[in-house]
Amino acid sequence: MKQFKHNILITLILLFSSLVTAEVYQTPEAFLKQTFDARVPEPKVLWISGDVRTRAEQILQHRPDTLRTRYWQQGSRTAWILEEIGKERPITVGIVINDESIETIKVLVFRESRGWEVKYPFFTNQFKQAELNADLELNKSIDGITGATLSVRALTKLSRLALFFHEHVTRTP
Repeated sequence: MKQFKHNILITLILLFSSLVTAEVYQTPEAFLKQTFDARVPEPKVLWISGDVRTRAEQILQHRPDTLRTRYWQQGSRTAWILEEIGKERPITVGIVINDESIETIKVLVFRESRGWEVKYPFFTNQFKQAELNADLELNKSIDGITGATLSVRALTKLSRLALFFHEHVTRTP
């Protein structure tokens, strides 16, 4: 009985530690320095209200968690650091949009116990040159990963959201 209680305790500790552990692959600061060759522009703010909020809800399939988001812009290029829940925990992603298409998408922090395969270039490279169509969908299909369905969905939503936000801030006077 004592061994059984010990095994349960170890299992609970491992389960709890997996829930609170975050794998940081790159800090947001390092991502921005890499994106802008160490000359990071001052952040700007996009307020998520009105039509922007309505469209963001459509893309995310839920209300955005924030009223505003920061972004960095240099010419026709913008960088976004966004988060979306995979299964239970947020995934932090850096996305660079150049003109109207995705230049880079990178998982910065992954907090889930499954689905971490989305961090690899074999997956993220699929998003390169993707654009947003009139239905707020990507103009190219993204292949999923068995066992990482919710993480794949999260990155796809965030890529659509970044493209929409980019379009909004670069076309709005």
